[in-house]
Amino acid sequence: MPAKLIETKPRPFKRVSIDPITLDIIENAMLNARWEMDAVLFRTAMSPGIREQHDEFPMIANVDGKMVVGQFGSFIYGFKAAYDGTIEEGDMFLTTDPYSCNGAVSHANDWLLLRPIFKDGRLIAYASMFGHMTDIGGKVPGSMPTDAQSIFEEGIRVPPTKIFKKDVLQEDILELILHNCRMPQWNRSDFHAIVAAIRTAEKRVIEMSNRFGDDVFYSALEDLLDRNKRAMAHLINTTVPKKKQYFEDYLCDDGMGMGPYKIRCAMWREGEKVIFDFEGTDPQSIGSVNFYLNEEMFKMFCGVYMIMVFDPQIMFNDGFYDLMEVRIPEGTLLKPREPAALSCRTHALGRIFDILGGLLGQGSPDFLTAAGFSDSPHLMYSGRRKNGEWYQLYQIGFGGIPGKPSGDGPDGHSLWPSFTNVPNEFLESYFPLRIETYETIPDSGGAGLHRGGNALRVGYRFLEPGQISIHDDRWLTYPWGVNGGEPGLRSRKTLYRKNGEVELLPSKCDRIQVEEGDLLHFDTWGGGGWGDPLKRPAEQVQFDVEAGLVTIDGARRYGVVIREDLTVDEKATASLRSRMAKKRGKTQLFDFGGSVEELKKRCKKETGMEPPNTPVFLSGFSGPSGTGKKKAARKGKKAAA
Repeated sequence: MPAKLIETKPRPFKRVSIDPITLDIIENAMLNARWEMDAVLFRTAMSPGIREQHDEFPMIANVDGKMVVGQFGSFIYGFKAAYDGTIEEGDMFLTTDPYSCNGAVSHANDWLLLRPIFKDGRLIAYASMFGHMTDIGGKVPGSMPTDAQSIFEEGIRVPPTKIFKKDVLQEDILELILHNCRMPQWNRSDFHAIVAAIRTAEKRVIEMSNRFGDDVFYSALEDLLDRNKRAMAHLINTTVPKKKQYFEDYLCDDGMGMGPYKIRCAMWREGEKVIFDFEGTDPQSIGSVNFYLNEEMFKMFCGVYMIMVFDPQIMFNDGFYDLMEVRIPEGTLLKPREPAALSCRTHALGRIFDILGGLLGQGSPDFLTAAGFSDSPHLMYSGRRKNGEWYQLYQIGFGGIPGKPSGDGPDGHSLWPSFTNVPNEFLESYFPLRIETYETIPDSGGAGLHRGGNALRVGYRFLEPGQISIHDDRWLTYPWGVNGGEPGLRSRKTLYRKNGEVELLPSKCDRIQVEEGDLLHFDTWGGGGWGDPLKRPAEQVQFDVEAGLVTIDGARRYGVVIREDLTVDEKATASLRSRMAKKRGKTQLFDFGGSVEELKKRCKKETGMEPPNTPVFLSGFSGPSGTGKKKAARKGKKAAA
């Protein structure tokens, strides 16, 4: 049974006409309330993941649960469809389990809180926010084991639960949850910070409704949703062809020695509606790289991408969702069956944006964007200081943003629009480490008319013994270039031991013991290039060399000859570009750096790592008994043999 709404004074809203000035005032008031939610959270939370990096996503939605303002799209539809209780005034809900809320959150570290906003006994809106908790228990610090084979290994899961009833906190439930976490003080603070942010949104919504009247407020939200739908309908009709477009990309591995894993999507238009079909995507993995992709969430991904590429002036909300249909086959990497592990889902999540770029740009190559949104790398570092105090770091790394039609990709930047880096001074003050290197890597961005953003290198000197975990991808496959642009550099993680030994670490690993004095170079990936690099003005390449973004040798990828005094040798440049153009021939729409088979053959020589084996899938997984896991393991042994 779906959720049952209980209103003490139910009365239907009346749709009324609103003048443009009033609509503009309400629109900006809603946006201000959304940003005020963030401000309250950042000043109250304790964990650096939320407080400093802003790993959280707020939302204010209408009475139907459609997001009007926010960042991550509406997850209320999936929540309400999965929850079979009542929704009453004074309630606030908590859930962390993707399988219990139709993927409204995609891994158990994300704590989603939802508040129905009532006024005079009837529902007028929803406010919601979820944030990533540093730890929720499980088999490894950080609760995201790279070798998990079921979600039961990934920490405590909370089904949709009334954490507040009649505005009273259910403290026994909260204490039970916190008892299962390694950092209960951080989780408690972050939980109450999210509650405070949601209550701030509630206060602002009621103020608006009191000022303008319930019917005007309700109608304004509907108008904002309708306006978005009209704008997106125009974008879809002008940019999405009726003929099917296909694109596929790969996760490099699953952290258990198997890969790569294919994600495939087809796109076409039927009337005003665009269809996305993920038929052909690989079956779910035996490892934890599965991504439970909620269909509404994918619509949000697609809408944000289209708006940012084609028309950034459009206000983003959920009004356009009826214009999209998303088909994700059950039992695949993007819709795994319970209890498949999900803790490494960030790699597939990031890869979805690259796939959208490849799909949406084929029909309009001038708007095509290269790859580089590819991932969201994590570093975890934990242990006990000499005084016995527990420390635990969770940090998100940034890579190179791809080259785009309008210009170069930013260097060492987050794929998420509101994320920021953790200041090095903060890290060194609160954790036993020293940041010895923080720089972009020259030549790591793909060459192109518009250069791909350079990768980021962070050098962590560990000052206490402990353990680290790494989550990353794009070490085997390249962030591809487009319209003649070249691929970006792949990621790499190197550990320099105090005793002089050098270890090349896998992109996904846990429980790596580090000692005082060890140094980790955490190198991310570069963005793919856009357009013919031989057409990039020589003076721009010269500037890149002077700025340290491109080396003198790297300038030759653009056909530009730079002298030792950093001036351009124009005659040698013209000659080199002529030879390179003749040898290369016609530029290609995509440059993947080679097929998957070719990359696996060249893997050891190019990356220093062994190539992954053919994946073992969970198609026969039968549930918590583990029968399917044993069958899959036997298949894996046969395949390896």
